[in-house]
Amino acid sequence: MLRGMLLENGLQTFVALACGLVAAVAIWKWVVHRGVQRKMEEARQWRDRSQKQMERVVLKFKQKNPGVQMESILSLPLVKLAEKLQHESLSPESVLYAYISQALKVTQEVNCVTDFIHGCEQQLQDIKKQKKGLLYGIPVSIKDHMGCKGHISTCGLMYYLGEEEESDSVIVKVLKKQGAIPFVKTNTSQSMINIDCSNPIFGRTLNPLNHKKSPGGSSGGEGALIAGGGSILGIGSDVAGSIRLPSSFCGLCGLKPTEKRLSLLGLASPISGMKSVTLMIGPMARDVDSLVLCMKALLCDEMFHLDPSVPPIPFNEELYNNSKPLRIGYYEDDGYFQPSPSMRRAVQETKHLLQAAGHVLIPFVPPRHDYAVDELFTRGIFSDGVANLLDKFKGDIVDPYLKSQINCYSIPILVKRILAFILKPVYPRIARDLNALCGVGSAKNLWTHHAAVEAYRAEFIAEWRKLKLDVILCPVLGPAFNEGYPGKLFAATSYTNLYNVLNFPAGIVPVSTVTPADDEELKYYRGHYGDPWDKRFKEAVEGAVGLPVCIQCVALSWQEELCLRFMKEVETLVHKRGTKI
Repeated sequence: MLRGMLLENGLQTFVALACGLVAAVAIWKWVVHRGVQRKMEEARQWRDRSQKQMERVVLKFKQKNPGVQMESILSLPLVKLAEKLQHESLSPESVLYAYISQALKVTQEVNCVTDFIHGCEQQLQDIKKQKKGLLYGIPVSIKDHMGCKGHISTCGLMYYLGEEEESDSVIVKVLKKQGAIPFVKTNTSQSMINIDCSNPIFGRTLNPLNHKKSPGGSSGGEGALIAGGGSILGIGSDVAGSIRLPSSFCGLCGLKPTEKRLSLLGLASPISGMKSVTLMIGPMARDVDSLVLCMKALLCDEMFHLDPSVPPIPFNEELYNNSKPLRIGYYEDDGYFQPSPSMRRAVQETKHLLQAAGHVLIPFVPPRHDYAVDELFTRGIFSDGVANLLDKFKGDIVDPYLKSQINCYSIPILVKRILAFILKPVYPRIARDLNALCGVGSAKNLWTHHAAVEAYRAEFIAEWRKLKLDVILCPVLGPAFNEGYPGKLFAATSYTNLYNVLNFPAGIVPVSTVTPADDEELKYYRGHYGDPWDKRFKEAVEGAVGLPVCIQCVALSWQEELCLRFMKEVETLVHKRGTKI
């Protein structure tokens, strides 16, 4: 009887302790959640105060300068605007406030601006005391994670909230040295590993061309702001297509340079330390001439001095201005994701235009493309089994548009391997992706992986040299995806992420728009694998009639000038044809 009483009392004590533990855990989770909510609310309040400040400074300027024709300023292309500023037929003040005013209108429509760089007003005074740079008086927007003194770089993550930057990033310092005026920071996807543009802090950015569509990511805030006319030049970043996809979805020109051609010092990144796949920053704008002017300005002694790891290679005017016919390799399909009908047509039409202009077009097949995407890109960017990225999400709220991606990443490695084994006979592409998400497993395997990347680059270049190519013409992902689909189709970056593995410069040029015939042909889209990804892709690009279609131009490493020259050739031929972009 005594033993029974003791057992009963012990059980009651155990139950009480267990209940207390559960309650304590629940309270702890609630406290953490409230802390996250509070930090996010503070960030939103920061943004709201920024926008109110933008409204005040614009109103003040308009009251003092009622005769300024802001619409005419906003209609000028970058090169023409730069000329007028250099010759002082336009004042930097009128240009800056015109773009602040327009940026306000655009962000109120599509939610793309996260921060007003209030120091831009002081910089108006500073640039008058220095020698006029190539970007004198040009307002520039920058992606959220680029360091700017006194401002936060969130990467869309709570992890980075609350810490104001102590100094400007090198890219911001160089822009200022060249007379440019960084004036706003723009929205990005949570963690920047998503081809959409949404995060729990600042919300979702819409495509200004069609609000049911994504602006692309992760530099989607830049794409939306420029496409909406609220910026004339932006700086984005790209590790899988994050400059090129927003450019494609929003009908812009964008350039991903070779790694180390521009400095990355002072940028926040949730996957810092990753080496197999190259991260790069680059310009986004409405035309190729704008990209050229920006690259000329950035490739200067100031950058080479501030970041000695950047090779001191100034812009090569001779290479850019060379007019000899090009030997252009081309492909319409990478064999991994079947292109949309509008994208295939865009490449075909561009190929014919180039041939008619006297260039030589040569069919090219990227060697072992599936291997490059699955084993080199996916296993490379997540070589740690996604551990580093997932650490940044601890205690955070996962954005709804990223949830399926994070749920997949969060599956234990052993379970991923089992699922990959089960799915291999039915869905081989998805199985390969799951296997690659398991990472490399050890430092020894990481070294082996780095060697495999180098071997593949050598193999690709050998094929390039064998055909004596100058550049490559190929598809980019597009047209713009419907809401909710980008986070479910990160693997569809196969057309762009290849060139992050290879570390080649790659640029985007608008060449057409989606036609009703393209939309009709999409009904018969099947894809290469007939798996859920192919079904999703078809659904993702539906309803895009009238939206831009772009192509991708690629050159070998360190040949940004040749890539830009090729892009300019395509742009010129398309405009001569009279295609409305």
